[in-house]
Amino acid sequence: MEEFKLGIAPIGWTNDDMPDLGADISLEQCVDDMAKAGYKGTEIGNKYPKEPRKLKEELDKRGLKVVNAWFSTFVLSKIMSENLSALRELCAKLSILGATKVGVSEQTGSVQGQPVSVFKERKILTSGDWERLFNGLEDLGQMTKEEFDIDLVYHHHMGTVVQTAKETEILMDNTNEFVGLLFDVGHFAYAGEDYMSIFNKYHERIKHIHLKDIRKEIVQKVIDEDLSFLEGVRLGTFTVPGDGDIDFVPVVEAIKKYNYNGWLLVEAEQDPAKANPLEYAKKAMKYLKSIL
Repeated sequence: MEEFKLGIAPIGWTNDDMPDLGADISLEQCVDDMAKAGYKGTEIGNKYPKEPRKLKEELDKRGLKVVNAWFSTFVLSKIMSENLSALRELCAKLSILGATKVGVSEQTGSVQGQPVSVFKERKILTSGDWERLFNGLEDLGQMTKEEFDIDLVYHHHMGTVVQTAKETEILMDNTNEFVGLLFDVGHFAYAGEDYMSIFNKYHERIKHIHLKDIRKEIVQKVIDEDLSFLEGVRLGTFTVPGDGDIDFVPVVEAIKKYNYNGWLLVEAEQDPAKANPLEYAKKAMKYLKSIL
């Protein structure tokens, strides 16, 4: 068990996209719970101190460290100097925190935060869009690696221009070593994709892993009723590993087979009023220990 680095995202305590979820939960409760449940890593949430040294101080007290942070790219809608400047600012903070990964997702045309069907309304890229995205992400990844020794990892995500297995393949097949992959089991399962085929094909590019589970009946409701991504979250689309419908044993077997040595990050955005964050964090830890 010691060889696997397990972390958990704060999104189970307070939601960045829907701040009313967990609005009453303090930073202290969130990070205390993470430590109590046995996790050693975390990602950055909206209640974390913006000043990196202050955040590091709070996390150091609890034996936690930041291992990754979300960054929204707008390669297709903003000039590259703006993308580079904003990402450089974040990486400067991540460097102080000791993080070695930054997870990026192209948000041009994203509907993940919009009140529209997550399956039907998202933007589909043209060949010209793809070419611009490939070049932009390579430039961003080269900057993060050469200036900060931080790996850029691309986060395929529901409601965005890279949602499906095919779109992930297109991205991976047309970008260089400066663009890694953030493999998110839950998002691929939500999209109805064969996530193990992606893992097996691109295991050398996978540099960060999100472990989240889904409830298939809620996903089907989202599909049948043309619901938005955030409506699905409120209804309980996601949960922690071991509580939903995904069998994580094949994922763990692949992790071992290919000697993946990065972080395994539990991430399950839920309504904390319905899913007590500490209880679910412990549930995920118990399940992962049983299969790791």
